[in-house]
Amino acid sequence: MSLRNSNATNKIPKLLRDNLNNKRINKIYKKFEISLNLDESFAVAVSGGPDSLALAFLSKIYAIKKNLKSKFYIIDHKLRPESTKEAKLVLNLLKRNFIKSEILTWKGKKPNKSIQSIARTKRYEILFKKCNQLKIKDILMGHHEDDLIENFFIRLLRGSGIKGLTSLDMKTSEKKKNILRPLIDIKKEDLIFISKKVFNFYVEDPTNYDEKYQRVRVRKLMENLERDGLDKNKLKKTIKNLKYANKVIEFYVDKNLRENTSFLNNKKRLVINSDFFLQPQEVTFRAFSESLKLIGEKYYSVRGKKLEKIIREVENNRLNRATLGGCIIEKVNQSIIISKEP
Repeated sequence: MSLRNSNATNKIPKLLRDNLNNKRINKIYKKFEISLNLDESFAVAVSGGPDSLALAFLSKIYAIKKNLKSKFYIIDHKLRPESTKEAKLVLNLLKRNFIKSEILTWKGKKPNKSIQSIARTKRYEILFKKCNQLKIKDILMGHHEDDLIENFFIRLLRGSGIKGLTSLDMKTSEKKKNILRPLIDIKKEDLIFISKKVFNFYVEDPTNYDEKYQRVRVRKLMENLERDGLDKNKLKKTIKNLKYANKVIEFYVDKNLRENTSFLNNKKRLVINSDFFLQPQEVTFRAFSESLKLIGEKYYSVRGKKLEKIIREVENNRLNRATLGGCIIEKVNQSIIISKEP
């Protein structure tokens, strides 16, 4: 060990250092450390589950060793009566382990349907707002290996294309923020081990057993497939190969946006020329989707069927004016102009 690393390790509180010295935890941490390459402050989302608590522990060690500022945020969605009590419990638990955290609360009316999807969107909105205040661009999330495979099956059942099937990546960017998933190659059982060893606790979300949620049904499907011989390593290799193909498509999407679009009125309107729609279907579809997200200032893309309909109308010279994704889409001469709805 170098003198620099030795000094950094000595700064770690004894309670955390003792846990880090556990052979299994130390091996997991080394894998975690290699997956990150941060040189400035970062934020960590903590839910209280075993994955996020393990992430909090590993991230705190990383921040101390790298001499970086770190912020830990617990989101209280207030979707369950006990959520606030659980959030405070996690806050105090982290505090006892030298991890200072803050509870961010989702205020306002709660949805009656698409609850998990809306809650996920709201969680990102709350985190982004807080990170904007502190000028933090890197946010660590607790997604792990099982989440990667679970996401693949959920997207497969929805009929997603390559982008959807590979959407859970080590790093994605949204609204000038980097969403980092340093646990994506770490097994869930390893994270449970850390939570039990370090905190002797984790929150068990009751919705994890409610089959009205698709993710729960998919987990049961995965369990059945594993009993029938599903090889997770081979499936991960398939996902990895799909990611390579996705990067090729993204290259041409970026090229299409650079060469066939331009801004007007201080980037408030986007002009698309006719060559934009002469690209391969997937390239045109993604580039148009990104254009609407950019001008409409939306986190998620618009529905695929609606987007395909607009593109067909443009290609068949039938579009005059339409609205989609918070945008107004108009044909002017041979160009398409996208502006934000008032």
